[in-house]
Amino acid sequence: MITPDLKIKIAEAIALNRKNFGSNSKQAIALGIHSSILTRINNGETENLLSDAKWVSIARRLEVQLINAPAWITAKTSVFTHIYTQLEACQQTGLSALLCDLADIGKTHTARQYVLEHKNAVYIDCSQVKSKQKLIREIAKEFGCNYTARYADVYADLVFYLRSIETPLIVIDEAGDLDYPAFLELKALWNATEWACAWYMMGADGLREKIERNKDLKKVGYTEIFSRFGNKYQQVVPHGKEARNDFLLRQVGLVALANGIHDVQKIYAKCGNSLRQVFKEVQKLKVA
Repeated sequence: MITPDLKIKIAEAIALNRKNFGSNSKQAIALGIHSSILTRINNGETENLLSDAKWVSIARRLEVQLINAPAWITAKTSVFTHIYTQLEACQQTGLSALLCDLADIGKTHTARQYVLEHKNAVYIDCSQVKSKQKLIREIAKEFGCNYTARYADVYADLVFYLRSIETPLIVIDEAGDLDYPAFLELKALWNATEWACAWYMMGADGLREKIERNKDLKKVGYTEIFSRFGNKYQQVVPHGKEARNDFLLRQVGLVALANGIHDVQKIYAKCGNSLRQVFKEVQKLKVA
């Protein structure tokens, strides 16, 4: 059950998130609630407005921690700094980039953090919206546009909106999970918003393999997508086993130290180089 204190905590996060939207109505659409409900929350009301499931959904979107545990501190690792800087550069210039790197190194956390802190930037988890229609409707929803109308209208309105606002950025995560028609629609939306909208596509090695395999097969769309996203696979983690291990150990160390854990070797022994596992182990140690 979502307690009154947690609702207040989520309401505070909603208020902080408001700066990323042009209006209350657009924020309400992105949060999946009616604008009148949002107004009441902003006026200090929290009880009998939303279901617990909706409070949880908003908390997840805004990175609000629901469990009674010490707050997670974001470490400025090499991965965080690299991706955050690239996202800033893309958004400021309207350019696009493609990052393919190891899993569990903090790509998603960095992108989510960036989007929370910047206006007109949205994060899309493609593992949840694999089809063409779900992808475009989710992008529209995240920008606070109408996403429930006839698909052709949703697409046209989204293109118009992206070409109308200042420096929009769309982060496409887990892009390797998109089905083929979604990839083609992504190319079409890129074409329709060229120079008006920045894009940043992210994935693990599977994304690189998918693009290369389909390029070799001359499958329509993949060479074009690769070209539009910079004709280059960006990577943060260095090549070579020894250099890679040293890099990942430093990542783990920075994350652990930022969160008050000084026995880095113990954490690394339990987690290897997975920052997702580091989060779990750090939380265990902090509440022990």
